[in-house]
Amino acid sequence: MLLMNPIITAAQRPDDLALVRANAVELKRVFNRVLGYQLVVESGFARLIKSPLSQETAARPALTPNGAEFAPRTYAYLALVCASLLSPNTGEQVLMSELVDQVRADAVTAGITTTDATTEQRHLVRAIGLLVDWGVLSEVDGSVAAWDHRQHEEALLDVHRGLLPHLLTRGLRDVGDPTHLIAGTLGDPVAAEQPRRDLRRRLVENPLVRREDLPESERDVLSRERRELTRVLAESFGLVLEVRSEGALAYDPDDELSDVRFPGTGTVAHAALLLVNALTDELRPTGATTAEVEGRTVPGVLATWALVRSSLDLLVEQYGRTFAKAHVADVDHLRSEVVALLQSVCLATAVPDGLVLHPAAARYRPEPHRAPAKTRAQSRLDDDTPTLFTTDATDHRGES
Repeated sequence: MLLMNPIITAAQRPDDLALVRANAVELKRVFNRVLGYQLVVESGFARLIKSPLSQETAARPALTPNGAEFAPRTYAYLALVCASLLSPNTGEQVLMSELVDQVRADAVTAGITTTDATTEQRHLVRAIGLLVDWGVLSEVDGSVAAWDHRQHEEALLDVHRGLLPHLLTRGLRDVGDPTHLIAGTLGDPVAAEQPRRDLRRRLVENPLVRREDLPESERDVLSRERRELTRVLAESFGLVLEVRSEGALAYDPDDELSDVRFPGTGTVAHAALLLVNALTDELRPTGATTAEVEGRTVPGVLATWALVRSSLDLLVEQYGRTFAKAHVADVDHLRSEVVALLQSVCLATAVPDGLVLHPAAARYRPEPHRAPAKTRAQSRLDDDTPTLFTTDATDHRGES
């Protein structure tokens, strides 16, 4: 629950917070020992502060109510709103109009230009709405959405100030620039000396960990300490570890630890699954198939953009009656969303020449080609034997 919801407040989830507080000592110990995360538990909230993730971790941006990613301007307003809420002039309750006035005044002080344009107001409202979703603000009378849609209808908000300083993963006192803030402890020599913890963190936070992305120390842990790694992930988070020569993934059989599910529901998810199967059937990769990604030779197979497009055209022709009309009418948009989904679960990488499918994509084939039974000697050499992840292909549970 905490991994999926790093902020839990008494106002929004009182029962969950009570459960966290009752087990706070053990939870703090587990998160710190297993993942190096800090858990802050107060009377009104719990905040799991995750350490900065590795560069290959799939991005998880803030989203608007309709699922669109936050724009840079929205993030700028989010920072301004948080600063305004920490102003000495802001009390435990604030009117929406007063908060907006404070934000605009702070923007002038910071040298940031704002306007009364409708698009600007939407960015501001989205930022405030996210803080409502997080539990930093609570709507007492009226709503934030109504202020935007009903000619600035007033809203009264409760401010949970104690949570505000914990939104960032580190304090700003010693931060010199945005890059320093985002990087956090990445590159810290002390943090780099803990390959077991770093590998566990990768497996918990990533849908798939590619072996070529692991430093030598973490590859060694994956090979030598797989049994202990499997036990820790199962006992701490209920995850099942699956390791192949090309990488590893830790999936959740209870479907409780994934923000993006694959396979999933809806046109994009269905089209992505069908596309993976179509490309795999067309290209027939083997355990020795490789592709080029950013100058590196990696396990995988390249599907040219022409092949991706022709395969999607055929899928739309065959299954278009079950797809959303908007996607059938705009196959290019469908392609972009399908590629984004496959990249978000680490099954594919977009390159200039096309889409590189990771061998793990083969595990989602409806009719997998199962590998022959192995001898004991072959099993011991599993790390060096390409398997294309096919032995568990019918499982269809590859979520992070």
